[in-house]
Formats: sequence, structure tokens, C-alpha cells
Amino acid sequence: MKTVTVLIVGAGSRGICHAEFALQHPEKMKVIGVAEPRDFYRNQMAAKYNIPEKYVFKDWKEAAEMPKFADAVVISTQDKMHVEPAVAFADLGYHMLLEKPIAPDEKGCRKVIKAVEKNNIIFAVCHVLRYTAYTRKIKEIIKSGRIGKVVCVQHLEPVGYWHQAHSFVRGNWRREDESSPMLLAKSCHDLDWIRFIMDVPCKKVSSFGSLKHFKAEEKPKGAADRCLDCKIEAKCPYSARKIYLGRLEKGQTGWPLDVITPDLTVEGVTRALREGPYGRCVYACDNDVVDNQVVNMEFEGGRTATFTMTAFTEAGGRRTTIFGTRGELRGNSDKIEVFDFLSDKTEEISANAQENSIIGGHGGGDYWIKDAFIKAVATGDRSHILSGPAESLETHLMVFAAEKARRLNRVVAVKI
Repeated sequence: MKTVTVLIVGAGSRGICHAEFALQHPEKMKVIGVAEPRDFYRNQMAAKYNIPEKYVFKDWKEAAEMPKFADAVVISTQDKMHVEPAVAFADLGYHMLLEKPIAPDEKGCRKVIKAVEKNNIIFAVCHVLRYTAYTRKIKEIIKSGRIGKVVCVQHLEPVGYWHQAHSFVRGNWRREDESSPMLLAKSCHDLDWIRFIMDVPCKKVSSFGSLKHFKAEEKPKGAADRCLDCKIEAKCPYSARKIYLGRLEKGQTGWPLDVITPDLTVEGVTRALREGPYGRCVYACDNDVVDNQVVNMEFEGGRTATFTMTAFTEAGGRRTTIFGTRGELRGNSDKIEVFDFLSDKTEEISANAQENSIIGGHGGGDYWIKDAFIKAVATGDRSHILSGPAESLETHLMVFAAEKARRLNRVVAVKI
């Protein structure tokens, strides 16, 4: 199998994650280009992967002005920065791994998919939940007929109290006008996963959700606008001191710490909390995305699904119950239980064997999607990609319909 050469566009947290596949498997993938406006992250990636100076760019447009020099591009810029580079690199013939979401709106999504299909490139959206061992096992059980025909699904995305505070209150995805709605930014994974499990199109949706807690009205008496200045900070579960300096004290210097500053010392992190957005009180930020949401879905053939996204949980694996005509399947992203209606017996199945040398985030999905994409590019076999352009667009349209339903307080049809 040939070694696939890759250009990384966006060398932040996700770009770093994607590039590391080249360190794990240098025989499969080689990073030969990077486009990143921030000097530290650009130079860090260039040095780490020995990228030639001529392929180190401050702006993706500089890379797109050159003749095609890599087999594939990985686009891991912020949500609102996907459409232009995706279309440009598709037109140049680059195969593409695109961070989710495709775009923050339907128009942008359709524009990207049109460019992908016109240029006939190999294309994958980072809907990584499809690629985990856990998901593969669930699909295998359903296909075997053990629980009969799937009738309905309950699925929970437990965002986690501190993850919400980090990413969706203080962080890059806190405002819809700067990124995208919460359902798209965090949970397009999940609606895509539900569609994968159902294996038929979604016809209509309804949805309810709100920004319930992380707002000025909930600010405790005596709280300061910054955690380092706050007299009651020690009693707040969302304390930036606890979330960031607490992790540093334990020697945890990866995500989310590496997002707030490249200086991972006590002084560097303290400075970031003193001066940057991640040190703000969660009740004194400019966030507007919801912190809880439910979505009800009707699929082809009368099947139904419910989805709940909530900030107010311990961070952990997604939890799902799948109700079939002959049995019930319960899963927690690691283990699966199958109850058989005929025998009245329950079998427990370990579904996510951890291969610690290679498995990364999202239950291994981060690793396996890159493995699948690189195989597809190296061999030309698109079957390694578990969702093509059309289905990726379809599941984004489910999200947009759900957001419309939430805002208009009515049932909305999913129009492909």
C-alpha cells in the first residue's frame, strides 16, 4: 500500500490529532504540508514532521495557489472556516478528510458536497462514532437479528459539566455567530450515529432546548467576573482554577490545557486564566448556545428515536438503548447488554477493547476514521469510508431541521 502524503489545514487541537497518525504509521501516511496562521502551532507542526519550508503556509490560500503537491488534505479549521478551503482543495483534486461539521449552514454544506461530487474525490467527514469497535459490534448484533427489527432508539450525549464550561461557555464554540449551534458543533456526531444505526432516512423531527444555567441570572452572589479574583471560586464546580490548574497539578498537559495556552507551566496557565477567555466566570461570558436539548425523530417505516444532549453530567461515554421486536440492547460506549425476549436472559458483551498503543479519543473513532480514510486514498477503495457525501449531507440536514423545529416550536420535515 502506498504512503499517502497529506496537507494539514489548521494545526490546532484537531489538526494535531489527525497529524499524529503519521507518527503511528509512517509507512501509511506522511505529513508534507501545513497551513496555520498562528506562528507557534504552525512552526511546531513543521518542525515535528520535517515539513519543507516551501510547504509551510500562514494561510490555506497560499497552499491552494500552488499546483497540487499532496494526495490528500485534512481540514481542521474552525467551523465557519470550512467551506472556502474545502471547495478550493476539492477543485484541485485533493482527497479530503473534513472535520465536522461540513459547514454551519445548509447552503455551505450543499456547496461543499457539490464540489466533492463534481471532482469525484474521496471524501470523509469526521463523524468518528461510526468507526468505533463499539459501533461495529452494535451493527453486527442488529444485523444478526438477535433483537429482531429495530423499532426505536434512546440516545444520550452526556457532554460533561466541565467540557461544557470549557468548549461551549468559555471556548471557541460558545456563540452561534462565531461557530455553529450546539447541536451541530457537539452532537452532529450523534444524529449521524443514530442514522447509521437506523439505516433508513429520517423523515421529520421536533426539538426543545435552552440555555438554562450558564447565564448572568444564575451568577452566585459575590462571584467575580474572573475565577482567579473570585472569593467563592472554591465552591464552584465550574472554577477555571479547578479545571485547568487542577489538571496541571496532576500532570495532565494534553487537551483541554493545550488549547488555552502553549506555555504549559504554572505561570503560563495562570497567565492564560488571568488574561484569556478561559479564566472567565461561566456566568459572565458572552455565550449563547444551549446547554440542554432533546430531539425527537421519525424514520422511514415508522421507526422512532429520541436524543438528549445535556451539559449536566459527569463527562463520560454516550449511553444508548435500542428496542427491537425480539430483544433490547443497552450500551454505554464500552459494554453492551442484550436482553432476549424469548429466553428472558441477558448477555453482557465487552465491545471496545482498548488498544492503548494506538486508540485515541472518541472510543477509538479518531484513530479508525484516519485509518479508513488513508486506506481508501491509498487503494482507491471508497468502501472503507462509512458515510459518503450524500449521507453526510443528509445527517447535517437532520440537524438543521431539528434546530428549525426548536426555534419555531413545531415538527419539521427533513428535506433531502
